[in-house]
Amino acid sequence: MITRSKLFLFSIAVLFVCGGLTDLVGQEPVPTDSSRIEGQRGRPRPNIMSELDLSAEQMDQIKRLNSERRPLMRDAARRLREANRLLDEAIYADSANEAEIQIRLAAYQAAQAEVSKLRFTNELAVRNLLTPEQLVRFRDIRKRFAEQRQIRRKNGDEPRRRLRRSGRKPRAQPVPNSN
Repeated sequence: MITRSKLFLFSIAVLFVCGGLTDLVGQEPVPTDSSRIEGQRGRPRPNIMSELDLSAEQMDQIKRLNSERRPLMRDAARRLREANRLLDEAIYADSANEAEIQIRLAAYQAAQAEVSKLRFTNELAVRNLLTPEQLVRFRDIRKRFAEQRQIRRKNGDEPRRRLRRSGRKPRAQPVPNSN
C-alpha cells in the first residue's frame, strides 16, 4: 500500500522533472549563429527552438501558450508558497492541532496539484504542436540534456536544487566577473 508520504515525495519528484521540461520548451528563441546559447555559469545549453527547427507558426503558438500560462502559473505558485507557509506554521505552532494540520496539508496538496496540472496541460499543448519528427528530436534532446545534467551532478558541477523552507528556489549566486 502506498503511504501518503511516499505519494507526496513522488508528487514532488514528478513536479521537478516536469517543471524542467516546461522550462526547456518555453525558451524564447535567441538569435544565434549556433544551436547552443550560453546558460548559467557560462556553460552552453541547448537552444531547443532552433534544434527542433520550429516553423514561425509553431513558435508563435508556443509563445501564445506560454504567455497565457505565465500569469496562471505565477498565481498558482503564489498559492502553493502560501499553502506551504501556512502548513509550516501549523506544524511548528506552540501547540500542534492535528485537525488544522490536516486541513492545511489538504490545501497544500490542492495547490500543488494545480501547479502540476498547469505544467502538464502546457506540455501536452506544446507536444501536440510538434510534428512526429520534431517529437523524436525533442525526446532525444531531453534525454541528452538529462544525461549531461547527471554527469554535471556526479562531477559536482551542478548541485541539486534545494527548496528554501518557504518553498521557493534558492536565489542564484552572483557569477564572479571575469574581467
